Amino acid sequence: MSACLKSLKAPLLAVFIVIGLAIQHGNAKAADQATAIFAGGCFWCIEADFEKVKGVSDVVSGYTGGTIANPTYKQVTRGGTGHYEAVEITYDPSVVSFEQLLHAFFRSVDPTDPGGQFCDRGESYRTAVFVSNAEEKALAEAAKARAERELGLGVVTPILDVSEFYLAEAYHQDYYKRSDLVLTRRGPKSMKEAYKFYRNACGRDDRVRELWGDAALFAS
Repeated sequence: MSACLKSLKAPLLAVFIVIGLAIQHGNAKAADQATAIFAGGCFWCIEADFEKVKGVSDVVSGYTGGTIANPTYKQVTRGGTGHYEAVEITYDPSVVSFEQLLHAFFRSVDPTDPGGQFCDRGESYRTAVFVSNAEEKALAEAAKARAERELGLGVVTPILDVSEFYLAEAYHQDYYKRSDLVLTRRGPKSMKEAYKFYRNACGRDDRVRELWGDAALFAS
């Protein structure tokens, strides 16, 4: 081996070690993340609510629970696909638990309403919790039972097995904080302005406060 190659061997080895450690660190970080899928009416609102939760790294809007692949917003809201508007929440279980997310979810919706949520009516706007194993199912059932006891009312939110989650169209993602202009009945507005108007007009926070009082974690 030439002196030149010998001189390069140690630095190259060090580089490969650093790269390997970085890959392992990235894989460890990915392994630390978990996901939860909730349906709670308009996915803009659920996304906006759960992105405020410490330990949540991402929330995306989409469709799940239905019978057709790659559904569009128009298909889902028209009805007949069986899909719910839902969100997929990525979170760090060492910071926030699935049980805590369930607690927050039930207090962010009207879980007594079988026909939709607030001003949004129809099958795509119903509430649901999606679970991927027996432990999650037990936690979800317990959270549902606790909600019933606290409200003194029947909770109709089903606990369903996870099925394929399809991302909603790009313009739905982070709708509540985007500055893109959209045409509303009150003229052109930014998406975030349109979102605020929609949420207030739909009566979401008013109804959640009526049901849950001070336990309504996200109601403004």
